[in-house]
Amino acid sequence: MDNVSIRKDGKKLFVELKGHIDSANAGDIEKVINTGMSELSPVSVELDCTDLSYISSAGLRIILRIKKAIDDTSLVNVSSDVYEVLDMTGFTEMMDVKKAYRVLSVEGAEIIGQGANGKVYRIDADTIVKVYLNPDALPEIHRERELARIAFVSGIPTAIPYDVVKIEGGGYGSVFELLNAKSFAKLLITGEKTVDEVARMSIDLLKQIHGTVVKEGSMPDMKETALDWASFLKDYLPNDKAEKLVSLVSAVPKDLHLLHGDYHIKNVMLQNGEALLIDMDTLCYGHPVFELASMFNAYAGFHSIGEPSAASFLGIPTETADLLWNKLIRLYLEGRSTEEIEAVEKKAQLIGYTRLMRRTIRRHGFDSETGRASIEICKEKILALLDEVDTLLF
Repeated sequence: MDNVSIRKDGKKLFVELKGHIDSANAGDIEKVINTGMSELSPVSVELDCTDLSYISSAGLRIILRIKKAIDDTSLVNVSSDVYEVLDMTGFTEMMDVKKAYRVLSVEGAEIIGQGANGKVYRIDADTIVKVYLNPDALPEIHRERELARIAFVSGIPTAIPYDVVKIEGGGYGSVFELLNAKSFAKLLITGEKTVDEVARMSIDLLKQIHGTVVKEGSMPDMKETALDWASFLKDYLPNDKAEKLVSLVSAVPKDLHLLHGDYHIKNVMLQNGEALLIDMDTLCYGHPVFELASMFNAYAGFHSIGEPSAASFLGIPTETADLLWNKLIRLYLEGRSTEEIEAVEKKAQLIGYTRLMRRTIRRHGFDSETGRASIEICKEKILALLDEVDTLLF
């Protein structure tokens, strides 16, 4: 019949649902499906809803009976309208339901942001899309959407994704509406804002972030991540230095204050005079030393070990990046003495170089001359800093 067709592949039954399914045709549709199930005795059933435009309670009961008979039952390519019905009635909690995603092209689009897990493109004046590096990123996307929601309801100004799309050529993305927003990097490059203005706006938002307390377990604990970095280097540092590094991180108390985790001028945008966070997949909680370490790497750490320069990553000259980092940490620690600021900077550098050394090793740094040189620079920096740093707290 027109509303249903079945196909068998091994012990899996594929069912294609089409058009309107309601009380008038539900009985006949179920007979077709039951015949296929009795002939195959499948271990799993996949219901393809690409061409399904409407389903009534009678159709939902068919799906429910299939699920009861075959636990491994899933629905794929579900339209937004049908998904809303399934979500409202609890089916999305009972079984695997995958939405049909519209396809979006980013070819020729401007890259306005970049983080550890993806790139942010401007599609038009009103719309941006974050494209994830991982081609199977749907779990990451849903996790980031939840983190963005937590930040938003906590009062942090952040762009909220309103759609998930497939990217032409492969992969997935999250779509945001940002009316004519520009990244802090873009504002610097065009000369619309000075280094001093960008530094002040960055720190004002950062202090708001760090002043927010979140629920334990709602997101990753950055201390545990940093402890993994430090523990990884046990095989690459002298025993006493490695033990001190791990001990320093271990001594940082649990801190439920919010951190962004990848805070730099490409991940903050200005819209109508308000600074907005984007790229929320690194959201976490912990002591601010871990945030400052990430910031140090973005502005100074990477190019200090021969990694891509600020010009290629942030779009600004290396000298500007160094100047910006200098202003950022001094504004963050405003009111403290020069000696205190320098001491905190060394703490951030220690964690920053720890992360960079681990990262380079894990990316097969020992296999190239450039990688080995970067590892050696990190090692020298870490050993020197360990002679000066006795606590990560401030």
